[in-house]
Amino acid sequence: MSRPRPAHRWLCLATLSVGISLIMVDGTIVNVALPTLITDLRITATEAEWVNAGYMLVFAALLLPAGRLGDVLGHRRLFGLGVVTFVVASALAGLAQGGATLLTARLLQGVGAAMILPATLSTINTAFRGRDRAMAFGVWGAAIGATVAIGPVLGGWLTDAFGWRWIFVVNVPLGLLVLAGTALWVPESRDRTAALRTGVVGTLSASAGFAALVLVLIEGQRYGWWTPTRPFEAGSFTWPFDAVSPIPPVAALGVLLIGVFVVATRRRRRRGDPVLLDVTLFAIPSFRIGNVAIAIVGLAEFGLVFVLPLYLQAALGLSPLRAGVIILALALGSLLAGPGAGPLTQRYGPRRVVLAGLLLETVAIAAIGVVMSPSGNLWPMALLLFVYGVGVGLASAQLSNIVLADVPVERSGQASGAQNTTRLLGSALGIAVLGTVLVSLLGTNVDDRLRAMENLPPQTREAVSASVRDSLGATIPDLRDAPETAPAAVEAERALTRAARTVTFLTALFMLAGFLLSLRLPRDAGLRGHAGKAPGGTLEKTAEH
Repeated sequence: MSRPRPAHRWLCLATLSVGISLIMVDGTIVNVALPTLITDLRITATEAEWVNAGYMLVFAALLLPAGRLGDVLGHRRLFGLGVVTFVVASALAGLAQGGATLLTARLLQGVGAAMILPATLSTINTAFRGRDRAMAFGVWGAAIGATVAIGPVLGGWLTDAFGWRWIFVVNVPLGLLVLAGTALWVPESRDRTAALRTGVVGTLSASAGFAALVLVLIEGQRYGWWTPTRPFEAGSFTWPFDAVSPIPPVAALGVLLIGVFVVATRRRRRRGDPVLLDVTLFAIPSFRIGNVAIAIVGLAEFGLVFVLPLYLQAALGLSPLRAGVIILALALGSLLAGPGAGPLTQRYGPRRVVLAGLLLETVAIAAIGVVMSPSGNLWPMALLLFVYGVGVGLASAQLSNIVLADVPVERSGQASGAQNTTRLLGSALGIAVLGTVLVSLLGTNVDDRLRAMENLPPQTREAVSASVRDSLGATIPDLRDAPETAPAAVEAERALTRAARTVTFLTALFMLAGFLLSLRLPRDAGLRGHAGKAPGGTLEKTAEH
């Protein structure tokens, strides 16, 4: 297998890192522009939320098929196709004059993102070896960790300075640069024996099943986990039942479809037919344990990213920009630690680097919970976020390194798709679980504190409590500015701080669980190199520059 020249390898990595940064930023950059979108395009709040959720749904649904497609067509070809799709969709979003056009563009962006993500991971997995491999994974992970944190800050700045359309238009010139770099420096790799025919039933059931599960995790809190909390609308369709929300049926459908996918995959494998995901990969300990660890770590990491901005803006009253600057400490730590993980991995092995990173993350999250207070401790918070970012830079990418290290090269695409699907589901689960806990604790804490205010009229108490609970504290700054509700706002700040602290400690426990599970990774995980033969298959691969 030929590989790019040493200088070209790092230019290849830079190209892949910019590509992955574009799609990760786009997952968070839109949040801060939603109010402006609603006003400018005259769309409903529900339509605006689908602009955000639609991207993630398509992204999650197509990761497995896209990973397999990369094995068949070539990962460079898939990456280039994904970038073209993403650039066209971004231009369409930037030019949108209505909600329907914008939603279509966001769905198309999800298609492009689903092709880009597994292709970057597979290319790094095949193009780098030894110390360079560990460093490449470190840079890849640092790019993801940093851009997830940067997204809201960048979105707020672009929206304020140039208008919301620029959060999409900025992708066009950057995407064109990525395409040029792809043509010049990214090597091709694929499995010449792989077949595209993986079964219509299995492919459709997997895509629809994962999309359904992500929808449940994203929207469960909003529409009610069991009984409806608000009407569910999708286009012209309105959920017709009052006794049960759409979330339980959609969850059941998702589980059923995943079951259909598993059964269909086993049948095709028994017949010797190509499959979307070779389930025998889970016989590899590093792949099996690593994927579960990735899900748990993703749950904790995205749960913290969800809770922290609420605390900084609602409880402390920081502007979105100031809150973003504090959170940038996380991105800085990740960016600095990611490349440095390479030499550490070469000396101590990827397993020890992962464990060190997860331990840093666990301690930093717990310490963040300790320093949370209504008065705010911003410098200690920023320092702890930097330490947490260092942990992210060390652990996340090297965990991906371990998961793929013992996977045969010709299975890199489907293994990358499986890993990224696991990561995405874990992230959505973190927001769902920790968001539900936060809502419950916030409601209880606010009610208790407001009841203790003897001079607060019952009607005002109920209105303030409902407002704070339903908005997850976002209305606290407005309550603070009104003289009649200012005292209640102080109690609401304290209630939110207490709820955020509890959720942060819970997040630390999840991260600790990820650390403990990672102790079960094989001691030589990531050190043996790729197997020459896949489980039940023959290795034939090509790499061209």
